[in-house]
Formats: sequence, C-alpha cells, structure tokens
Amino acid sequence: MKVEIWSDFVCPFCYIGKRRFEKALEQFEHKDKVEIVFRSFELDPHVERNPKKNVYEYLAEKYGMSLEQAKATTQQVGKQAEAVGLHYDFDNMKRTNTFDAHRLAHFANSEGKMEEMTERLMKAYFTEGLHIGDHEVLANLASEVGLDREKALDVLRNNGYADEVRRDEEIGRQLGITGVPFFLFNQKYAVFGAQSSDVFMDVLQKVWEEEQAQPSVINLNGKANSNRDDCADGSCSVSENNRG
Repeated sequence: MKVEIWSDFVCPFCYIGKRRFEKALEQFEHKDKVEIVFRSFELDPHVERNPKKNVYEYLAEKYGMSLEQAKATTQQVGKQAEAVGLHYDFDNMKRTNTFDAHRLAHFANSEGKMEEMTERLMKAYFTEGLHIGDHEVLANLASEVGLDREKALDVLRNNGYADEVRRDEEIGRQLGITGVPFFLFNQKYAVFGAQSSDVFMDVLQKVWEEEQAQPSVINLNGKANSNRDDCADGSCSVSENNRG
C-alpha cells in the first residue's frame, strides 16, 4: 500500500494530521506493508524568507480579524496539538518561505531520510521557534538526522532539488489539491485534513482489504492449468510477483 502525503512544514494541521495518521498506522496490523511518501506543498509560496509580520499579524491580515481573535484562534489549534502530544509555540514561530525546506526534504529523500527530515523540520518550526528558511539552520537540522551538513548546504546554495519540489506541486494541482494535509491512498482514496485516527484506520483497512481481494473468475473451458508456467494451449501463466 502506498500513502502519499502533501503537506507544508508551517501548516499547523499538517503536523497534527501527521500524528493522527501515525497513531492509526502504529495500530494497523499490516503497517510494515505501507509505503509513506511525503509530497511538497507551499501554503504561501510568495511569502518572503524574512517577513516582518509575526504569526498573529499574518493571520489577522489574511482572515480579516483582530490580533486578539488571531491569538484565540491559535490557542484553539494549540489545544488540538496538545491532544496528540505536540506543543505549539506560536509566540516564537518564525514565518518564512518553505521552498528551501522542501528542497532539503527531497535531498533527504535521496539519502533515505525523508520521514526523519520532515518530522525534524516540523518540530523545529512549531515547537522550537527555529527559522526554517535560513540555510545555516536547515543544514544543522539535516546534520541532526544523519545527513552530511556540507552536502546539505551545497544543495541549498545551488537550488538543488527544485525540480522535485515543483513536480510534487504540479501533481497536486492535477489532483485538485488546494489545501493540506492531503492523504492519497494507492492513488485512489483521498483523505483531506487532520482527520481522526479512527478515520485513517478505516481507510487503511479498506484499502488493505481491497488489495487482498481476488477477482472472481468464471472458467469457461474447464481447464485451470494453474500450476503451468509455459504458454501451451494458447495461454501463459503470470507469476504472483507480477500480479497487481
């Protein structure tokens, strides 16, 4: 089973949704058969690397609310985060452009560290108040998950993996994704938003059962020949490894 997850590192519900999905996956009997692929999505691709407005000012301006209302909104989101074991420090979050962080994540993917890098970037932004648009900070985070710091810096300075980020975003556009988190199971079943772990468990089970179901076949000529691997009698068997 393949699960593709479109998310952004500064999306509060993406981190919450990630935790809820992980809880369901941990309880899923066949979790070792599930492949997780993280896809890039930029909530605000036009934001500057070092914007002057803080999180509260940004929300107030974007949604036409007062600063007090913006803070109240973040408090509600923070409670949802606490419920899944996360602490959001909105006072110290540093809004930034996430394109470089996504490029770093794709570099990490090339080294087999995509999941670790995704988790580290989210924690850095939401709980530690780190600037995940700064190349030095990103390189340090890469080192923490076992990546070569100098290689990471070279990728960041030379626009490495930009095409991979744009490719994910283009796939997202073709799928009609306008918000995140967005979970796609086997390129067939979609779950939008930070749904409950129960919802994710139901989808995991449904997709697994569908994968295991064998199609009903009516044999019209009375010959099964299920153990033959040649092409006699005008038919060729297919090995189990090629069934899909």
